[in-house]
Amino acid sequence: MNYLELVFTIVDPEEYIRDILIADLGEIGFDTFEETDLGFKAYIPAESFDEPLMQQRLSVYDGQFTFSYFVNLIPAKNWNEVWESNFEPVAVANKLYIRATFHDPKPEFPLEIVIDPKMAFGTGHHETTFLMSEYLLQTEVEGKKILDMGCGSGILAILAAKLGASELLAVDIDKVCVSSTTENAQINDIDNIRAAQGDIHEVDDTGFDIILANINRNILLAHMAHYAEMLNESGELFLSGFYLEPDLAMIQEEAAKYDLKYISHYQKNKWVAAKFVK
Repeated sequence: MNYLELVFTIVDPEEYIRDILIADLGEIGFDTFEETDLGFKAYIPAESFDEPLMQQRLSVYDGQFTFSYFVNLIPAKNWNEVWESNFEPVAVANKLYIRATFHDPKPEFPLEIVIDPKMAFGTGHHETTFLMSEYLLQTEVEGKKILDMGCGSGILAILAAKLGASELLAVDIDKVCVSSTTENAQINDIDNIRAAQGDIHEVDDTGFDIILANINRNILLAHMAHYAEMLNESGELFLSGFYLEPDLAMIQEEAAKYDLKYISHYQKNKWVAAKFVK
């Protein structure tokens, strides 16, 4: 499969602008992003690229700031080589080691997740995946039913399974993420993760003890009522994909409407993960 690389240049001093654009592009099929000094690069399967849709989506920012982009074609073989060569292992809290299939294991870590790097968000490198992993490592997971919304490459669902979760549903709007989650679960000898493509409206299950949602602020706000409805009483909700200011206060306010009590949050660089209890 060929991919397109869109190289964005942003004429704006505020760093959060880049993340807003990335979040919007992630909702229309772009599945991998690389930050640059002048903006970022965004990748999408060539067959999925709809330029008029993208321009319509980004037109809401006309007059707010200036950006430009150009498009490169990335043949699949060359992209895979670049992706693998740039993938580095990730260590979380001296407890979890996330590595690719072509890296050597580190037995000193109690837990290890092995993934086949593909163009799916959630390899552990992004701060939000790291923060959510930290939360899971401190959570009583054994025997619980868990929903992982925006599962990316399946890191969080696989970690929950390794920690003893009894039943896991991993959902993403991107079919690449869904297939990547399934493949990575097999690599890690995990057989209790069900991966499905769709958004919150396609999830017909309920009664979750834990919900993990690593998406972006606007999606989290829009889906808060669904999370509350799907959670068991005293269930735990872990959210990430947003900033400390002003996002966390907005998330807390929306959660409170549905009796989701804020417990704590972690921060890494500019990103935040927060815990709520029903």
